[in-house]
Amino acid sequence: MEENLTIKGGEFLIKQTEANEIFIPEEFDEEQQMVAQTCDDFLETEVFPNLERVDEQEEGLMEELVKKAGELGLLGISFPEEYEGFGQSFVTSMLASERMGAANSFAVAYSAHTGIGSCPIAYYGDHEQKQKYLSKLATGELTGAYCLTEPGSGSDANSGKTKAVLSEDGKHYILNGQKMWITNGGFADVQTVFAKIDNDRVYSAFIVESQWDGITYNPEEKKMGIKGSSTRQIFYNDVKVPVENLLGKRGEGFRIALNILHMGRIKLGGNVLGGAKRAIDQSVNYSNERKQFGQLISNFGSIKHKLAQQAIKTFTSESAVYRVSRNIDEAYEIYKNMEGCDVGRATMDAFGQFGSEAAIMKVFASEALDYVVDEEVQIMGGMGFSAEMPADRNYRDSRINRIFEGTNEINRILVTDTIIKRGQKNHVALFERAKEVIAELDNLKDDYQSKGYFEDKRHYVENFKKVALMLMEVAVNKFDRKLVHEQEVLNSISDILMNVYVAESSMLRVQKLEAIKPAEMYNLYKDMLDVYVFEAASVIYKHALDAVHSIEDEAMTEKLLNAVKVYTKVAGVNTKDARRRIADKLIEENKYVF
Repeated sequence: MEENLTIKGGEFLIKQTEANEIFIPEEFDEEQQMVAQTCDDFLETEVFPNLERVDEQEEGLMEELVKKAGELGLLGISFPEEYEGFGQSFVTSMLASERMGAANSFAVAYSAHTGIGSCPIAYYGDHEQKQKYLSKLATGELTGAYCLTEPGSGSDANSGKTKAVLSEDGKHYILNGQKMWITNGGFADVQTVFAKIDNDRVYSAFIVESQWDGITYNPEEKKMGIKGSSTRQIFYNDVKVPVENLLGKRGEGFRIALNILHMGRIKLGGNVLGGAKRAIDQSVNYSNERKQFGQLISNFGSIKHKLAQQAIKTFTSESAVYRVSRNIDEAYEIYKNMEGCDVGRATMDAFGQFGSEAAIMKVFASEALDYVVDEEVQIMGGMGFSAEMPADRNYRDSRINRIFEGTNEINRILVTDTIIKRGQKNHVALFERAKEVIAELDNLKDDYQSKGYFEDKRHYVENFKKVALMLMEVAVNKFDRKLVHEQEVLNSISDILMNVYVAESSMLRVQKLEAIKPAEMYNLYKDMLDVYVFEAASVIYKHALDAVHSIEDEAMTEKLLNAVKVYTKVAGVNTKDARRRIADKLIEENKYVF
């Protein structure tokens, strides 16, 4: 059924996508807008007035807030109606994740509950498990946590030592081990715990109730940021888990963990958008109030540069996030009609299909948020360094996102490695296209003539793709199976792939906006696209040079260097004026308006 997909994971690199084939945030319907408004109202009334109390970990407060979100229907947006959810699309649940992402520590608790805390049961549980647990997780009657990481296993998740042994009467698994960095660990009622049965090489997954005998907890972790989030170590000492609480099949736990991480990564890409937009609002508000040298600092070019760059990074991240979110919905519709594929597994297969894009969004968007909050501190100057200002909390809370759901280092490697493996397994015609690109290098000419705004942008993006393709072909030929150990080369290619995907997503969104936005506003979107593509060309050029010289293929080096120069050539852009126009709109509206 994979051949029926509109686009497959990683196929963006070899296939031209048209603007009418993607979803953009401007297309949210009335029902989706109502979900977003419910989230906004909840944060304004329940969360934002209590951020200090949340950070102080006031006893019972976070759990109470999660339950209140459940009463409003915000915990089960994409879960089936049969289990007290609303049966909405993944795009809709991403919109809720984005809005909740503005809520600092509460956003972490919400995301952990609705994502990794509930989704393993939603997508791998049997009917009885869903009826018993998911129905109550969806309403907030129960709260959830995900217990994978152990003291000796971080990125190498399957190296954990937690064990499960079948009891003599065959009615229980006896669970022993420990887990750490467990979000919501201090109050979650239900845990998805990963352990190896007997001497199995891979994990199995279990649904564990927190009140069972033999479960103990360390005190709350003291953290750099997300201080209001409950994070604890959990110990399992001869915990009796009923055999009917095995989640999925024996030995399927590692697959469950990986697919849930795919979901978590793309959800994080949406989640950080809410934090970025709120930080931009605060940055603009402050710059419109603070005076220096007799005028508002929002009048200064350096401040305008920062505000515009904050907006550009947020807009481009958002464009890519909702593009892949719709692709996941489309893949789900295909998979659920496959013989023998239930709704849960169809959903997980859809996430797995776009594992490379999920990793792209996790890395790109988390680093975009880090830029936004760092510049928020800088725009506020000395006040930004004061704990009395929101920039303090935003700055500290942002940092975890580059570690959550697999570090950005791991995800960078995954971006390139996943696409290469999809090519090697013939899921996408990656290397056929790469060989065509290599064949073009002997007669490559720098003779492109401008053909129009979007024709030029598409030409640039297609050339960026060629850079990635030729480097992947040469790297695989040079290193073969040892490529996985050439992490610096993989990282360089990954950064190229990320910029390709985000540039194309942003271009297609802006192209689609031409029929939606009035001319004055539309021109600002073009300004953002112009600046981003111009900068992306330089970023791709730099990473391509790093990769070429690191691969050291004597027969190809000169050809590759010439190709990099040709394929990253773009028309000049007056980035100063473009950024000033973007910033002036933000300053005029005193908020993020894109």
